[in-house]
Amino acid sequence: MIASMVLVQATAVTAIIRLVRRQVPRANAVANWVHNVGVFARALLLIVAAQLLQIAAWAALFVACGEFDDFSTAFYHSAVNFTTLGYGDIVMSRAWRLLGPLEAVAGMLMFGVSTAVLFAVTQALIRPREGHRAGGSARGERP
Repeated sequence: MIASMVLVQATAVTAIIRLVRRQVPRANAVANWVHNVGVFARALLLIVAAQLLQIAAWAALFVACGEFDDFSTAFYHSAVNFTTLGYGDIVMSRAWRLLGPLEAVAGMLMFGVSTAVLFAVTQALIRPREGHRAGGSARGERP
């Protein structure tokens, strides 16, 4: 299960990297606000979609294990675990309860990766502006 989560996250990160590489060089040195918001919003939507897909995969596993009868309850429980909220209003049976902490660890790691990716996107969007203000290239170097 963890391997499939890594695959989903890596796919989303790769898509975001391609998006940024494709979109940021097209912007002039002083990228406009609308362009930056568009790039950042698309990156954020990809991350949210990846997180929801991972939560749904865990929920499907819980249903397949017979832990929950309906997908909506399994999805809710999975979201609580994945985000480490830990409400405790729905508790898994003794046979499957270790899946909860395992999902929480996976969720923390995936949110950490997502945060790092959003930070990198922000840096990529800021970098051309910094270079322009410094009077040099996009890297901020002086001619």
